[in-house]
Amino acid sequence: MATAIMNRLFNIPSLICQNAAQLLKNGANNAVKLDQPVRNNWTDWRMIKDNKRRKLLVQHAPDRLRMQAIKKNDILPAEIIEIGQKMLEQLPRDSGITRVRNRCAITSRPRGIVTRWRLSRIVWRSLADYNKLSGVQRAMW
Repeated sequence: MATAIMNRLFNIPSLICQNAAQLLKNGANNAVKLDQPVRNNWTDWRMIKDNKRRKLLVQHAPDRLRMQAIKKNDILPAEIIEIGQKMLEQLPRDSGITRVRNRCAITSRPRGIVTRWRLSRIVWRSLADYNKLSGVQRAMW
């Protein structure tokens, strides 16, 4: 009986899952971006791993969202909650949103990222000094 209810729950397309999948695909709030590198080659292996994690996140986001909703639901029977939790554990670890890290597109630096340009503060400052960034003006007084 529990598996029949689980199948019914997973076959119903909920608005929450559809909206979350659209947000993840569109990259709302700079959370997910599929076009990681600016150049043709990767800076280092960390950027490659981060790109793989972002692809897994987009791929498994609707299922993960449904299973988390089932796991946190108080109304459903305990059997269904356990099944949802087991299914959530079977997903790849890297498909979680917390595994994705914003990195500089040029140097792959993980900290101090200016999100609008996806650059670290160091690279951003050096490019802004020589008028290489649009919309940035050096402070003068």
